[in-house]
Amino acid sequence: MMHTPLFPETEGIIQFEMDFRIAPPPTPHSIAELNAWRGLLYRLRLTGQDPLRYGGLAYGNVSQRETRDRFIISGTQTGGKERLTASDYCLVTGFDVEGNRIFAEGQIPPSSEALTHAAIYAAKETITHVLHIHSPEIWAHHEHLAIPTTGAEVPYGTPGMARAVQQAVLHGGQPIICMLGHRDGVIAFGQSAEDTTLYLVRYLAKALQLVWSEEEIPAQTSI
Repeated sequence: MMHTPLFPETEGIIQFEMDFRIAPPPTPHSIAELNAWRGLLYRLRLTGQDPLRYGGLAYGNVSQRETRDRFIISGTQTGGKERLTASDYCLVTGFDVEGNRIFAEGQIPPSSEALTHAAIYAAKETITHVLHIHSPEIWAHHEHLAIPTTGAEVPYGTPGMARAVQQAVLHGGQPIICMLGHRDGVIAFGQSAEDTTLYLVRYLAKALQLVWSEEEIPAQTSI
């Protein structure tokens, strides 16, 4: 069953209060592993930019925990870049989910999904990586795939979405969530960039199996 978000697309629009200061970017070494797996997501079109989707804005973002309340996250509107540099990442130095506020520093402001990433890290200290992708195939087949969801009435990039995602992390039973109020939006989380990425890839394969089994295969004409 297809769920249409009740809210207009706001991909890429920062909807939280942000205290941001210009500072040196994370070191290349600190983001090397995360960046490599993020590159795979780009090649699979799970992050990117398409003039025909989401008003032409870039989509997808990735993060990794540094300490209890600090995490590195890809910057706003970097999803369309094939390869990110350290300057395309910033450090979230603190957050207040209920207060809808993010504190960050670097060469670029954090992704518009930073508050949702923060809520996931706050939910479980064992989570060290969060990947937000867009997959029409996974999103449309979340019921068949038994993926936990947030409600279609919960708007993107808000404290309500952050709280809903946090509850799904605590009670969903799987390290993957479909955000029904955010078209094609899927979040996965785990204890390494590798495991979290491969978890998404496995679900993409399962979704493609469903998509292709639904397609009508033309009958071959005998000669």
